[in-house]
Amino acid sequence: MKPLLKIFKALSDANRLRILKMLEIRPLCVCEITDVLQLANSTVSKHLSILRDADLILDEKDGKWVNYQLNTEISDILKRQILAIIKNELTDDGIILSDLQKVKSVDRNVICGI
Repeated sequence: MKPLLKIFKALSDANRLRILKMLEIRPLCVCEITDVLQLANSTVSKHLSILRDADLILDEKDGKWVNYQLNTEISDILKRQILAIIKNELTDDGIILSDLQKVKSVDRNVICGI
């Protein structure tokens, strides 16, 4: 039952759903996700930790950044189906559409002043 609870916990927050939708576009670092969501770094990191713990996303070190991406190689059928359902849902939600537009232009180099 514990793995199932992790999945439902991960999906029970609007910001975590927003993050999953953003990661459908491309891998993002914490600063980019923070910029789109307009939340504190620590809050975004906690959301990412919950999504990673549920095995819905992966993280990969890239120099000074950690990139987060959807876990497209999930062996668990339920998790694959959940990600597929999320991909097909919320396509007309105003907040999600706004987030997706921001993701297309958000740039870690600008945010971090590099």
